[in-house]
Amino acid sequence: MAALEVEILTLFPRMCAGYLAESILGKAQEAGIVDLRVTDIREFAAGKHRVTDDAPYGGGAGMVMKPEPLTEAVLAARARLPGARVLLTSPRGRKLDQALARELAAAGRLVVACGRYEGVDERVTAAVDMEVSVGDFVLTGGELAALCIVDAAARLVPGVLGNEESAGAESFGGQDGLLEHPHYTRPPVYRGMEVPAVLLSGDHRRIERWRRREALRATRDRRPDLFARLRLAEDDIRLLEAGDDEL
Repeated sequence: MAALEVEILTLFPRMCAGYLAESILGKAQEAGIVDLRVTDIREFAAGKHRVTDDAPYGGGAGMVMKPEPLTEAVLAARARLPGARVLLTSPRGRKLDQALARELAAAGRLVVACGRYEGVDERVTAAVDMEVSVGDFVLTGGELAALCIVDAAARLVPGVLGNEESAGAESFGGQDGLLEHPHYTRPPVYRGMEVPAVLLSGDHRRIERWRRREALRATRDRRPDLFARLRLAEDDIRLLEAGDDEL
């Protein structure tokens, strides 16, 4: 059995299927590490035209996703994935971060329902476990949010990434919550911009200290909100101001 089983419920399956079949997620499926399924919510809509939306009670702009098709889709997914954690993409939900991604990866089974139109009938929430947001902005639909959720969780499953150290070394990946340090590859000089000499030195201790310093600086300069929550060791404080020759 796959370490992570996920079913995405959407009105636009092709929007999700293409992404899930490519790159790391595609290879993880081929290896049997993850099992990712996409289900069309319209399969659970009644009538010849499979209508999934209607005008909102009380008036107002836009259309609202009807409760029956989405709820039935969720219940069918629960039957296929017993014990699954069921998520609904929603701007009012818990914000996706690395801590939540770890929770979802550990859950083993997920169902992700994609919202659409002006919103989802409130009665659908009775069938889900939690609502999840990917940020304080509005998308046309929940498909992009669902893919973010699945990607963030799946890459934390052992075996999904080629290098098992990658997930822990990336931004937000470690226990300290730092942004990632800068990366460089060949050529050593590009348009007059040189790779930092310390990375070419072969001195692994200096390289690790350089990476730590640059991660600290990136977090301080680009995400002061994260930096303010850090508990810095005395060596970190010294590293922040150290020059390359002091590493």
